[in-house]
Order: sequence, then C-alpha cells, then structure tokens
Amino acid sequence: MLDTSARLLRLLSLLQTPRSWPGSELAERLGVSGRTVRNDVDRLRELGYPVDATRGATGGYRLGAGAAMPPLLLDDEEAVAVTIALRTAAQGAVPGAEETSLRALAKLEQVLPSRLRRRVRTLMAYTVAVRPDRPVPAVSADVLTVLVSACRDRERLRFDYLDHAGSPTRRLVEPYRAVNWGRRWYLVAWDVEREDWRTFRVDRIEPRTPTGPRFAPREPPGGDVSAYVSQRVSSAAWRYHARVVVRAPAAAVIERINPAVGTVEAVDADSCVLVTGADTVQTLAVYLGMLDFDFEVSEPGELVTHLRRLADRYARSTPAIRRGGKTRQAR
Repeated sequence: MLDTSARLLRLLSLLQTPRSWPGSELAERLGVSGRTVRNDVDRLRELGYPVDATRGATGGYRLGAGAAMPPLLLDDEEAVAVTIALRTAAQGAVPGAEETSLRALAKLEQVLPSRLRRRVRTLMAYTVAVRPDRPVPAVSADVLTVLVSACRDRERLRFDYLDHAGSPTRRLVEPYRAVNWGRRWYLVAWDVEREDWRTFRVDRIEPRTPTGPRFAPREPPGGDVSAYVSQRVSSAAWRYHARVVVRAPAAAVIERINPAVGTVEAVDADSCVLVTGADTVQTLAVYLGMLDFDFEVSEPGELVTHLRRLADRYARSTPAIRRGGKTRQAR
C-alpha cells in the first residue's frame, strides 16, 4: 500500500486527467477506503490544489481552475512559457512527441487561471511562425531518447551514419550531449576510432542496440558544448575560410563576435588570430569591418581582392573637400 506522500502524488496525477473521478473508483485505484480518499482530497485542497466535487450519478472529483496557480513551482510567467513551449512541441517540433506534449498541455491548461489561459490563447491566435524555406529533416523521438539515455548512462554507442556525401558509415562513440541548434539536433560525441570529438546530425543516425560498455567521462570540447556545435556546424557549411590577424587583444575580439562566426586564438597581449569563414567573401568582409579593429588578411585570395576593391570604393566615396581655400581629403 502506498504511503501518504506517494498516494497524494498518485491521486493528483489521476485528478489531472480531464475527467470526473467517482470516489469509489479513486478508492479502488489507490487501494484505500472512501474516507481516506476524502481526507486526501482535503489535504490537496490545503496545499492549494482546487479539487472540485459534485454529487450525483455523474458526479465525482476533478481538478479545477483556481484563482491562482497551484504550487507547481511555476509562477505566472513560467506557466505561460511552458504552455507555449508545449503547444509548439505538439505541432511537430520533434515527430513522435506530439501526443505526449498534448497530454501534458491538457493537464497544464486545465489548472491555468482564466487570466493566464486568455493570455496563452491570445499569443497563439495572433502569432504566426514562418515555415523554413527548406524542409527540416525529421528527428525520431525514439532515436533522440536512445541517444540521451546513452549520454546519461555513459555507455558507448554504435550507430549507422550517413555522412555529408550521403555515404553510409558505422561509428563507435562515447556520447556526451544532444544539442538543438538551427532547427536541427546534433550529437556531440568522442569518436573512438578517430580519437577525436565529432558532431553528428541526429536525423542521419540509426542506433544499434544494445549499447556498449560504460566509459569514463571526458572534458567537453572547448569547455562549452553549445559554442562548439554552433562553430562546427557553421564552419562545415562555409565556402570560404580565412585566418585573420587582428591587432587587438583576444578578449576584446571575443566580445564582438558570435561563436558561430569563428574562433579566436591569442598571439600576444595586443593581437590575436581569428579563424572564420562564410558562404561569400562579401559576408566575410562585413564581419571583419564590424570588428572595428585593424587586421591583416593574406588568404583566401578572393577575400584579399574583394577587400582591396572595397578600399578603393570607400576612398572614392569620400572626395576631397575645400576648406578655407585649401583642399583636404575627407577622413
């Protein structure tokens, strides 16, 4: 028989289902008497849960909406945020999680005060999500669960994988984290055979079970797994790569760039090297100009040529002006 605390949690879980529960059915589910059910309902009410009771053949207990959120460790703003997140998940952010998200959403919306329910419905009715210009590959909730379970249990993972060229490979890894970035999921793992950290797209992974032996955890790459993924994912798609000497302290340059733009390596107290890239040299030039520091670029040649062209264009855009009878070049 369940102790009082476990029984209260079980009762609360039943009441969160959107239906009325006859006292006799609750007593049977919990394995207690009807009097104990009534006492437990009173305890939930004392804790702030609005349990409604109706008499008659169709009556029973159900969890209602109160004037304030019951003690779920959520304030009003958090409750709204969680509700919106569940609605988004229910719309297919992770295929396979829609039904679970809907069940959780139904439980939460049932106890939302009317003022919060109105806010949530207004947000959902008057906001529109722009669909991606390209279809986002579906990620199986089952696959994602296998990956994060292996991360949690620190067990080696074997899986079939399609590389960027679409060629099938088989990998043996020590999984570290699953990261959501840019509407895609990635697995960060130590590749046992290549003896290095790797990033794998989850939609290209087909796990092989059972998982392997346990492993000792390693220090995450770069100390920040999210920055590591954003930089690796961005650089993999770059058409042009550049190594730029910047005449400024590394800390100052780091403050001005997003981790997805590149990495910074200190040279001395007054200079550093920025390893960066982009799809076009025009975009690279914009990144460098926004640094607002002196820099030197030797490659790629296309970027050097473009920067020289820009320098000439900017010089022509500031023609000489006359002041006091003398001609000066604008600065």
